[in-house]
Amino acid sequence: MKNILVIGSTGQIGSELTLELRKRYGVEHVVAGYIPSAMPQGELQAGPSAIADVTDRQSIEVVARQFKIDTIYNLAALLSVVAESRPAMAWKVGIDGLWNVLEVAREYGCAVFTPSSIGSFGMETPHVKTPQDTIQRPRTMYGVTKVTTELLSDYYFVKYGVDTRAVRFPGIISNVTHPGGGTTDYAVEIFYAAVKGEKFVCPIKAGTYMDMMYMPDAMHAAISLMEADPKRLVHRNAFNIASMSFDPEGVYQAIKKHLPEFEMTYEVDPLKQAIADSWPDCLDDSCARREWDWMPRYDLESMTVDMLEKLRVKLQKKVM
Repeated sequence: MKNILVIGSTGQIGSELTLELRKRYGVEHVVAGYIPSAMPQGELQAGPSAIADVTDRQSIEVVARQFKIDTIYNLAALLSVVAESRPAMAWKVGIDGLWNVLEVAREYGCAVFTPSSIGSFGMETPHVKTPQDTIQRPRTMYGVTKVTTELLSDYYFVKYGVDTRAVRFPGIISNVTHPGGGTTDYAVEIFYAAVKGEKFVCPIKAGTYMDMMYMPDAMHAAISLMEADPKRLVHRNAFNIASMSFDPEGVYQAIKKHLPEFEMTYEVDPLKQAIADSWPDCLDDSCARREWDWMPRYDLESMTVDMLEKLRVKLQKKVM
């Protein structure tokens, strides 16, 4: 990777990934792609930025040509709960947008990273140690777009030789950016409630296990896969990656070890619960470990310690 475009640079993952890529590759080599309604703020303004709307192929082409882009991180998507309320827009951004990105990549010789998700699986999928290659029959628009993402990316690699790569992200937990309408959002919101001294009302019932990942590991996966030797890759779109799997009680108890007074109750959201029930409990990520040496750095305990520490500092600064 020499010149990188991050589409969706102001989103939950993109805002942190853009900065991490700039640390590794140089500020001037990473372009923050954005849409007019979500312009870069703060540290993102320190480097190059440009409008890169996946629904407008020309805007992506202009950036690719102007900045001599060779790698595109395409992070534009509507998250699971939002996608259910706006299915047409979810398809337009997730699939029509991906088509535009892949066409530009084909013309300009770019590699493309477009993440899939644990949402690409369905009720018929084995839920424990979900295999890399297995049945995928999601019943949500979010899941449908993610399966299509995997297939379309594979098609462009096989048909046109576009260097497409992807991981299936679990729920992402960040101490920097708030989530934006996903089923796993509770796993971020619970930490904010704990640090603020508030009782947390959980929308997901006890015993609902889902794969989760701390943001530093998510960025590590996204970058490591794109840096991997292509000769080793048997799978491309998309790799299972795993770090930790827990239910609401598990993360609650992990937090209570450090904040004994913290309280949680349940008020189950039927839509979020139905989506969560269709997703795997935990993934088998042995292919990623074998083909590009994937290895997470955080587990539930180490993430909990870091989240609480970072959020205390963050929220104290807001008060000051």
